Amino acid sequence: MKAAVVPTLGAPLEIRDVPVPEPGPGQVLVKIQTCGLCHTDIHAARGEWPVKPKDQLIPGHEGVGVVEAVGEGDLPVTIGQRVALPWLGHACGHCRYCVAGWETYCTSPAYMGYTMDGGYAEYAVAWASHVVPVPDAVTSRDAAPLTCAGVTTYKGLKVAAPQPGETAMVVGIGGLGHLGLQYARVFGSRTVAVDVHDEKLQLAKDLGADHVVDARGDQQAELEAIGGVDVALVTVPSPAAMRAAHAALNPNGRLVLVGLPADDRLELPVFETVLKGISVIGSLVGTRNDLAECFDLHARGLTRVVTESRRLEDVNACFEEVLAGEVPARLVFEM
Repeated sequence: MKAAVVPTLGAPLEIRDVPVPEPGPGQVLVKIQTCGLCHTDIHAARGEWPVKPKDQLIPGHEGVGVVEAVGEGDLPVTIGQRVALPWLGHACGHCRYCVAGWETYCTSPAYMGYTMDGGYAEYAVAWASHVVPVPDAVTSRDAAPLTCAGVTTYKGLKVAAPQPGETAMVVGIGGLGHLGLQYARVFGSRTVAVDVHDEKLQLAKDLGADHVVDARGDQQAELEAIGGVDVALVTVPSPAAMRAAHAALNPNGRLVLVGLPADDRLELPVFETVLKGISVIGSLVGTRNDLAECFDLHARGLTRVVTESRRLEDVNACFEEVLAGEVPARLVFEM
C-alpha cells in the first residue's frame, strides 16, 4: 500500500510502498478514504514534543474509512462499516480516568498517528473499541476534520460550559477555530472571533460570528467595548494570544487552551486571575461519546466544515502551506 512515512524525525516525509498491516485480536483493518492534516502531525513528524513518536511513523489521526477486515474477538464494529480513527487510538478502560469518563487522560493510552501508525496511508489498523462510527449523513471529507479539530474545540467548550447569556471568544479561525466558533453558537452564546488574517476574519463573518476582531489592531479596546468575554477558547499555539485572551476575561471567566506552544511555557498574572476568579483550563481532544455528538450535530446541519482536498503525494508541500498560514481551514487528503 501507499503510505507517507517519517523516515527520521525532522526529515521530509517519504511516499513509500509498504505492506498492508494485519489486524490483531481486538483490532480492525480500515481502508482509508480521507485523512485530515492536523498541526499535530507536523509536530509529530519533526519530533517537537517532549515525548517522541514511534520510529518510521505514518502520521494521521483524522482518518476515515471502511472496515475491510477484523481480528479475533467480539468486536463492536463489522466489515463494511464506515468509521473514524481519532487521536485516542486506545485506552485501557479500567484506570480511574477511563472509569470516570475521562478516557483521554488514560494512564496507558495509545495515540493514532503518534505511538501507532495512522491515516496517511491507504490502510490503517485500529482498535475496534476506539473507532467511532460515522453516520451516513456525514461525508468522509467532512468527518475527517471533525475527528480531531471538531471534537477538540467541542470538548474544550463543553468543559467551560458557556451559557446563553455569556460571550464566548474563539482565537484563531483556522481548522480548529472555525468549528469552535460554530460550537459556541450551538451552546447559545454570543460569539467573538479573533484572527490576524483577512480571509479568516471574513470566514468568521460568513459563519455568523456576532463580533469579529482583528488582532492586528487594538484588540483589548475592541473587547472592552463589547463588555469583555466570559469564555476564551484559544486554538493557536501562541503565548501572546493566550495572555491577551486572559486579559479580556470578565470575572468568573474561563480560559480554555487547546494549542500547544513549542516552548511549552505560558506566564499569566496571578493577581488578576485570583481577584477575578478566572479558571485556566487545558483540554485534550475528546472522548468517543464527544466525537459521536460532533457527528450528530453535523448530521443535523448545525455545523459546516471548511476543507480543501489534497493528494497524499503532496504531503510535504501541504505541511508548508499550514506553517505559512495559507490554509483557509483544514486540508484533507483523499485517497
